[in-house]
Amino acid sequence: MSSHHHHESSPGHYSELNYSPGAKWIKGLTQNRLGTFLGGHFSDVNLSSVLFTHRLDNAKHVKLEVWSAPGLTKPTFEEAMEQKFKPAKKGDSFGPSWTNHWWKVSVTIPEYWEQYERVQFEFDPGCEAMIYDVDGTPLQGITGGFGGDRRVEYIIPIEARMKGTHEFIIESSCNGMFGVPWNGDTIAPPDMNRYFALSSADLVVPNQEAWHLLWDFSTLREIIDSLPGNSSLQNKALVVANEIMNTFRSGDASDIRRCRKLAETVFGENWQDKGEAIYEGDKQAQIWGIGHCHIDTAWLWPYRVTQQKVARSWATQIDLMERYPEHRFSCSQAQQYKWLKELYPPLFDRVKEQVLARKFHPVGGSWVENDSNMPSGEALVRQFVFGQKFFMENFGFRCETAWLPDSFGLTGAYPQLIRGAGMKYFFTQKLSCNVFPHSSFNWVGIDGTQVLCHMTPVDTYTAQASVGDIQKGLTNHKNLESSDTSLLVFGNGDGGGGPLAKMLENLRRIRATNNHSRDLPPINMGHSVDEFFEHLMESTAAGKKLPNWFVQMCLSHASFHRGTYTSHGSIKKGNRHSEILLRDVEVCTTANTYSCSLIHYTYPKGKIDECWEKVLLNQLLPGSAIGMVYEDAEKLYAEVAKDGKSLIEEAFQVLFPNSVLLTPETKLQPNTSLNQIIGYNTTFLDRREIVKIPLDGASAGLKTAVAQVDNNNKVGYAIMDNGVLDASIANGLDLHASAYTNGSNHFVLRNSSVQLTISNGRITSLVDVQLHRELIADGATGGLVIFEDRPNYWDAWDVEIHHLETPTALEFTDISVVAHGPLRASVQAQVKYGKSTIKVLISLDAVGATVKPGSRSMFRFDADVDWRERHQFLKFELPLNIHNDNAYYETQFGYVQRPTHKNTTWDMAKFEVCGHKYADLSEYGYGLAILSESKYGFSCQGNILRISLLRAATAPDAEQDQGEHKFSWAVMPHKGYFLESDVPMAAYLFNSPLHVRYLPGDKDAIAASFTNHPSFAIRGAPNVFLETIKRGEYDDFDTSPSNGDSSTTIIARLYEAFGGHARVTVAIGDHFSGRVVRAVITNLLEDEEEDEEVQILDENDLGPVLKLDFHGFEVKTLKLTLQEKASIRTQRTSQKIKKV
Repeated sequence: MSSHHHHESSPGHYSELNYSPGAKWIKGLTQNRLGTFLGGHFSDVNLSSVLFTHRLDNAKHVKLEVWSAPGLTKPTFEEAMEQKFKPAKKGDSFGPSWTNHWWKVSVTIPEYWEQYERVQFEFDPGCEAMIYDVDGTPLQGITGGFGGDRRVEYIIPIEARMKGTHEFIIESSCNGMFGVPWNGDTIAPPDMNRYFALSSADLVVPNQEAWHLLWDFSTLREIIDSLPGNSSLQNKALVVANEIMNTFRSGDASDIRRCRKLAETVFGENWQDKGEAIYEGDKQAQIWGIGHCHIDTAWLWPYRVTQQKVARSWATQIDLMERYPEHRFSCSQAQQYKWLKELYPPLFDRVKEQVLARKFHPVGGSWVENDSNMPSGEALVRQFVFGQKFFMENFGFRCETAWLPDSFGLTGAYPQLIRGAGMKYFFTQKLSCNVFPHSSFNWVGIDGTQVLCHMTPVDTYTAQASVGDIQKGLTNHKNLESSDTSLLVFGNGDGGGGPLAKMLENLRRIRATNNHSRDLPPINMGHSVDEFFEHLMESTAAGKKLPNWFVQMCLSHASFHRGTYTSHGSIKKGNRHSEILLRDVEVCTTANTYSCSLIHYTYPKGKIDECWEKVLLNQLLPGSAIGMVYEDAEKLYAEVAKDGKSLIEEAFQVLFPNSVLLTPETKLQPNTSLNQIIGYNTTFLDRREIVKIPLDGASAGLKTAVAQVDNNNKVGYAIMDNGVLDASIANGLDLHASAYTNGSNHFVLRNSSVQLTISNGRITSLVDVQLHRELIADGATGGLVIFEDRPNYWDAWDVEIHHLETPTALEFTDISVVAHGPLRASVQAQVKYGKSTIKVLISLDAVGATVKPGSRSMFRFDADVDWRERHQFLKFELPLNIHNDNAYYETQFGYVQRPTHKNTTWDMAKFEVCGHKYADLSEYGYGLAILSESKYGFSCQGNILRISLLRAATAPDAEQDQGEHKFSWAVMPHKGYFLESDVPMAAYLFNSPLHVRYLPGDKDAIAASFTNHPSFAIRGAPNVFLETIKRGEYDDFDTSPSNGDSSTTIIARLYEAFGGHARVTVAIGDHFSGRVVRAVITNLLEDEEEDEEVQILDENDLGPVLKLDFHGFEVKTLKLTLQEKASIRTQRTSQKIKKV
């Protein structure tokens, strides 16, 4: 019997004896070991020790000079180059916060460095910076510090290395990517006195092969940390990473080559030689990568810093595109493109070149990435009109994908507006905070219009292009039964930066891996967002395989950012008032287009656009930015108010020559007559309301219209009926208003329609006099109430549900009757709380809220507040004797219903919601609305209807809302259910002051002409509203209408406001007689469709007539083409002269 003992064996031979301990590992220890391969305690011997071959920072090789711009100025490149620079060195400090410093850098490169693959200059100022060439062209951004967004290297061009010297310019700005929070907490108010040290200004030779090993190892670690432990690829990556650490001994070139060869067992042999071709054949990939750089147009930094962030970030992306041909970059916000064009023309030219090469992709189609809860419907339209127009004029095309990744909720009006702006795709992301139930779906708006929507399962628009991100794109996808493709939107964002080289390197390695392993979903690159949506459309049978989501999408489904409807009240007021002002500007200036004026008038399109751009820019409305942002916004709103009022005054001087705005201080000429005071109504609604008239100089005829005078007998009260003073009130009033008191603690405002009682400082009764119905719940009181407001973290953003557990009812004090009627009855009251004083004037007029028969009068509350609280929330509430499971809130171009109960967590979460001009609680037969002229926060919990008035957060603005505030709201009872009511009409009028004009001299004929013959009268459908009248966007405004034949277009935007069908008659007005040659329905961008022409019917005494059909919440844009020959103009002018 023989025995065979083999002490050595070949790889294919299985030995008989085994004395080894075996290859079993302790996987966790091996995995933990990987963290020691880079940096840390072993940085002198691990991979970090060989990342750079040479480093020089001496004066012989690096020369620095600096000039610090004075204060917070932001000089241009040309201005900076004219200044006197002084020597600087590494280690110097610069500041304070927000200041800008310019550097001239000259480097001398050793001759023997020509042998190396790359030479770069490492500049780390600890803050943000921009590198320019000596001619002023921005080359790339710099992000100092040691965060994940660090980019401090500038690659020296090869020609400069050959030359041996290189000069360039750097602008450093003393702020970080997220501003300068004073205590390191991102949302803390800024530290206005921070200084930054120049920690690096070195000429270096990177060991490129070592850097590639670093990226190899990083990808392997991500595979190990992200994939399940029982997967083949995860274990293989761990084995390879461990072997790399064992192979890396001295760290010399041969070690690094062997280590990289080991990595190829995961990535594939010679994978790197393929370069961008690694992505070939990728159309069926599940993950579509697109670079992005979300830059909040203002947040923890002001607008002027955003302008710098845009230039830095986009220059960096152009640089990366040249180095990584597969890189595609999507970027929204036409305003940011315009800033680039104006402030950095050479860089804009480079961007445009890449746009036309289809590598740099404009998306969004809007002016900014605006808030979408609070802007008006027309403002949202203008966001698209201005955005799409900019992209078309500068790049020759419009965007196809709407893009709002960071909005705190999305109005249900958006799908219709997106489609109307020439887009059918929509990308958003913020709502992933809600654990939203869909990833790819059809979003159906309030009118039934749908848009194809994708909310990336990666759950971020600032992905780091990691293996975990790729995995999440599939494992977190909520609609895999319909579609398994996801958009990976990667790159540093919010504060800018965008993708980094390490992200693109990582994605190449991930793709190399999944070219032969299906443990990772395949990713593609080199495509656009539009192509992703086209693929999604095709693969889901044009969306038919996808689920639908109806109406609004809002963060309040979870527990996020409800406080933004109220934070920074002055900004909300500036927005609403500016929107209304610009609507009135366009109505008045357009009226001059079709008026019979003898005065030459050029439509001020440029000035109007300038105002609109400021308003659109400011529609970053949540109130969650630092104070500097709102200082800038307030200035812009002030400019809009000044210019808007000036434009209206110029228009009125054409419509009513020599007229003046009538105020109680206006000096009337002796014997001013009734017809010399008129009201110009910029709305489509008939109106009847109380106006104040100075009495000095009033004729006897004028005084017949005055039924009430003030305590000084200087100002009278009169009723203006559709722009004309009503002299018939001398014969009696239908609704006689009065105010009376028992002397101290009981006050009543009453007319024959409604009655309100204040007792012991609270509203104890609100009665419909005609129906004898009490509207305040039994035993309850209404009025001002204040709550503790201490969010769990996001101070200016959030209000938590538990704030409702801390109410303090506030009592009116020092109440007095200041107007007894019969046209207006008023009481003045005040509330003192803490350090704050709240003065409120409560008024009741002798007219209904609208001219609708049976319309009840409203109670108007005008508040003057000195607000000095911290973390307190002021509201006004009414506990009503009304029950409904839902309340109604105005949204853009319609309304939404929201629950008043707490059946589900999503219902509970709607304890604070967004509304525009009204919130209403109704039941069969009766209801009550609260109207707002500048507030957006409302709630209805059970039977308690509230409007939110003021907050007092301290982060990120330590002084939020501190100081003086003036605002108004109104309480409007109404007979009938909401859908039967005139609430939307009353709210529209409440926000639209009548323009009362005084016409010195004999202007009666002119007054009668314009007040008795309105343009664009809407008849036959009270549910259709006329929102806008303006000139056509593409008219030639440089052509004088007096030179030969001219063609002009007028745009009217209408919408259905109640959610039903309508057939409306639009009587254009006798000013248009014989002048309308074509009428057509267009999209929002005013593009005409062949089958959308509208028949112009026979003219009547109101001019040409059109018939339009609407479905619920539909928005229509009507374009009228006017043509007028000189002969017609001469005839009409002659008629006007005779008439006058």
